[in-house]
Amino acid sequence: MERILTGRSALVTGSTSGIGLGIALLLAESGAKVMLNGMGKAEDIAAARAKVGAAMGGGDAPYSAADLSKPAGVRAMVAEAEAALGGVDILVNNAGIQFVSPVEDFPEEKWDAIIAINMSSNFHAIRAALPGMKARGWGRIINIASAHGLVASPYKVAYVAAKHGVVGMTKVVALEIAETPITCNAICPGFVRTPLAEAQVKPLADKFGISEEAALRDHLLVKQPSRRWIEVEDIARMALYLCGPGSGAVNGAALSIDGGWLAA
Repeated sequence: MERILTGRSALVTGSTSGIGLGIALLLAESGAKVMLNGMGKAEDIAAARAKVGAAMGGGDAPYSAADLSKPAGVRAMVAEAEAALGGVDILVNNAGIQFVSPVEDFPEEKWDAIIAINMSSNFHAIRAALPGMKARGWGRIINIASAHGLVASPYKVAYVAAKHGVVGMTKVVALEIAETPITCNAICPGFVRTPLAEAQVKPLADKFGISEEAALRDHLLVKQPSRRWIEVEDIARMALYLCGPGSGAVNGAALSIDGGWLAA
């Protein structure tokens, strides 16, 4: 792996598993110092820290257990990352949660939690990290949005609203920093192969009395013309490109990685 990010530092939220861990690992393999953040079992967090730390050259990667639903927690996380890494050159806002329900039955507390973690935490992290990026004269902000930041699906009112907000936020920040050596972009994945996503397949197969292959193809991935999972590595490599040489003119973009979903 070419270490094109040597000398850079990165904070990746929601990075103890799935997409966030994949991004954190690739950034570390490419030379960046990386701080992790996220929830999960203690042993899983320890394993993630060890894996990313090994890619950084040994020892555990630094980790923040910040509660991203609270603005003060987000601010403290950014300050912790700046202290541990010497600054935050790359901010990847990846953390997110989901809940599915018709609008009239959607619990208000679930709405508040999803908006706080999936959208508002991005704002608070960007607000806290931007001054340091400006002072150091370089920065990359990457918001992991979703295909649902560009189109909608039923029963996901909070998630779709939050991800649309993230795409809009990305554009505003990009315009405000357009004359600086900082960029802000959004990556909009379709259905990505992660343990949480794969766990949805068997219940669908059982519900419709079909094979798991049919459930995956005809129900879960029905909106993706490719009828294939997006791989975590696909998202990570896009994030690496946005941090690497030759990406400075890409600013304010909502980059779809969705197997053709948005083309349909």
